[in-house]
Amino acid sequence: MSNTNITHVVVPGTFDPVTYGHLDVIARARRLFPQVTVAVAASVGKNGTGPVFSLDERVEMISAALADGSSSFEGIEVRPFSGLLMNFCHEIGASGVVKGLRAMTDFEYELQQADLNYRLSPGVESIFVMGSPEFGYVSSSIVRELARLGSDVSFLVPPVVAKRLKERFGAAC
Repeated sequence: MSNTNITHVVVPGTFDPVTYGHLDVIARARRLFPQVTVAVAASVGKNGTGPVFSLDERVEMISAALADGSSSFEGIEVRPFSGLLMNFCHEIGASGVVKGLRAMTDFEYELQQADLNYRLSPGVESIFVMGSPEFGYVSSSIVRELARLGSDVSFLVPPVVAKRLKERFGAAC
């Protein structure tokens, strides 16, 4: 085991779309570590159909949401990636992965991923942070479903995302 401090972490996700819950986890990571990279996964086969928004759109939305946010988002880089997360971490020199947890179901899934990532790259630590209780029920899939059904989702996502959802689904976002 190394005594090296972790100074650069990745907050990975599909972010289809980015929610206030995601931004909460990113802000928490930034408070803990001096360098944070938000890694937007291509996830072309996710849910059997792929993401609703293209990789470029998702990178643009999260970049805009971080730019519109508070000073807790200063110095955060947003980058797209495809392939293995551990390979991406090595490419950019990150030694930690920060994941947000909402419920026990998140923990079970994320623990499996952390165990696999450890096997692939023992030098990259998995760090879990609890999401704020106010965002515990928020997920991208819930946001997409509400938007598809014409519901207002502006209380769940940044304005740039609400606008894009309205353009995509004609929702009352």
